[in-house]
Amino acid sequence: MINKGSEDKTTYFNRELSYLKFEERVLNEAIEERNPLFEKLKFLAISGSNLDEFFMIRVASLKTLLNANFKEKDIAGMSVREQIDAVLKSAKALNKEQYRIFKEVVKKGLKASGIKLVDSYVNLSEKEKAYIDSYYEENIYPILTPLVINSQRPFPIIRNNYINVCGFVRRKNKPDLKEEFAIVQVPKGIERVVRINNGKNITCILVEEIIKSKFNNLFSSFYADNVYSFRVLRNADILIDEYPEENLLNALQKEVKKRDNTEPVRLEVEGKNSLEMISFLSKELKISKRQVFKAPGPIDLTFLNEIYNMKGFDNLRTPEYIPVMPWEFDERDLFEQIKEHDLMLIHPFESFKPVVDFIKTAARDKNVLAIKQTLYRVSGNSPIVKALAEAAKNGKQVTVMVELKARFDEENNIQWAKTLEKAGCNVIYGFANIKTHCKISLVIRKEKDGFKRYVHLGTGNYNDKTAKTYTDISFFTAKEDFGSDAVNVFNMLSGFSEESEFKKLSLAPMMLRERIIELINRETDNAKNNLPSHIIAKVNSLCDKEIIDALYEASMAGVKVDLIVRGICSLVPGVKGLSENITVRSIVGNFLEHSRMFCFYNAGEKEYYCSSADWMPRNMDKRIEILFPVERERLREKLNHVFKLMLKDNTKAWELNSDGTYSKLNKTKNTYSFQEGFCLEEKETFTGRK
Repeated sequence: MINKGSEDKTTYFNRELSYLKFEERVLNEAIEERNPLFEKLKFLAISGSNLDEFFMIRVASLKTLLNANFKEKDIAGMSVREQIDAVLKSAKALNKEQYRIFKEVVKKGLKASGIKLVDSYVNLSEKEKAYIDSYYEENIYPILTPLVINSQRPFPIIRNNYINVCGFVRRKNKPDLKEEFAIVQVPKGIERVVRINNGKNITCILVEEIIKSKFNNLFSSFYADNVYSFRVLRNADILIDEYPEENLLNALQKEVKKRDNTEPVRLEVEGKNSLEMISFLSKELKISKRQVFKAPGPIDLTFLNEIYNMKGFDNLRTPEYIPVMPWEFDERDLFEQIKEHDLMLIHPFESFKPVVDFIKTAARDKNVLAIKQTLYRVSGNSPIVKALAEAAKNGKQVTVMVELKARFDEENNIQWAKTLEKAGCNVIYGFANIKTHCKISLVIRKEKDGFKRYVHLGTGNYNDKTAKTYTDISFFTAKEDFGSDAVNVFNMLSGFSEESEFKKLSLAPMMLRERIIELINRETDNAKNNLPSHIIAKVNSLCDKEIIDALYEASMAGVKVDLIVRGICSLVPGVKGLSENITVRSIVGNFLEHSRMFCFYNAGEKEYYCSSADWMPRNMDKRIEILFPVERERLREKLNHVFKLMLKDNTKAWELNSDGTYSKLNKTKNTYSFQEGFCLEEKETFTGRK
């Protein structure tokens, strides 16, 4: 066994700092020479959005532990205070780099491409000012609510993740009176980037800069010498155990509403903000000045998404990839194809359409009696939700497990749940303290020889939009053992069964960690007995100590372990006598690497698995997850081919060093990108077989 204690800084990396290392890799795509300009600004926006979420969830969680006087150290041996200090230092360095890239790469690149992003109303031409004045009167002014804060009016609730424009003001008729604080919230229902078309060129100005220029007009009885913008991020981690007497839906609705008044975790202000304003805001918001970030540019860089989505400028984007339809999916009845043999799709290289068609076909098939499905995150106009509603209206029994606690999708999922209920679906809201994260659909069909069960299992969400940008696996089967297990899963979710015997599926939180460790230990035993051994695992995050320790044991026994970990990795590779046989790489490309895939050599009888779960404590202990085997030889070969291509990547892949840093893999003359290469393979196969 591993002799290291649970507080050894040389054996495990801290998960929060590891995540920020991932954000550095994402941010690197904003300066990657091979990326067109709009792709660079897209990655800069993603980096900004990810850092915001990190504060609202992970930093908020650390603050909660600190407030509760939590003393236990993490697996890297860091106290809560040490983690917060290290995180703030690392996050501020990352934020500084974000704005350097914005100024030196993105803004300059936009100007050279005919898109001028002005940082102030005064920098507009007279003609442009006239256009903006008219735009302001028609589209902005009517929905603004200016507030002056004084002894009669308390400091307002500053809503989470809203930009605000503020200033210290004096009364025009009584300039000697004490300054008061004036503020106006920038609405989110309007476009943040206002565009002025000047023929061949475009001028862009942010809506808060327009409001700043009209600030003294808004507060006509006052005047302000300086006007600033700021934004507050608050704790967005929802806890619902405060409402034990209520059902999950009502409790969650209450918690979502509370997000705008939770503890602030980050205050972002303009870099030119006065010390007096920073001091005032910090005091009123009750936030430590260590949590104040001075932005040397526009607050909240996600506005770059609006520029990315501007029509035209296709030469500044990576050409859109159109997913292909695998040749095994033909024009025949989909259920007949699945009954013939298991089928698999690799998104977004291959189309998500068969997944949608699986539910649509079931909804309209007169022989289908029942459909059962889990929903975690779906698109805003989901064809799958519409198909489920149609199925219920067609008289089929439809049961949908809607995970209301999908972070930042709570309100969206609440609305979908109500829509499905109105259509006649049986909607299950899940459990208060466990998220249903598995992706599973079950269709029960009456056929000549009796009832037949068709199953879809996935590593990603039933979301037709993200399926175009997230790499995931979709698996279809009509095998009896899978169908039996699927029935047991849904019986468990609906509360009819707590303990079931599963033949093919391994589920968290009951058995998944044990099954993974069992598979790892088998490789360890094989290595000790001089049998062939090898583990290849692809996950988004790896920070479960028991799994890491099992991997260390495997390495020490001589097992070659290749890990492809996109984000957090607490395992330390390449340490002599501990993990010298383990390599860790992270692929960051145009698609988000989201699939969870595994290969265990098994003394030459390779076994392949896919899963909805990452190797994290939360996935093993606090979520309902599924691990499923891929048994058909053709599909196993397909997964093996994908693994080979990923391990061949020397363009978008980063290697984790034993000191916690990441290095780009040494490029040879023959550079290779997995995502680009696999896209090309799929296109060539499609074209060649057409």
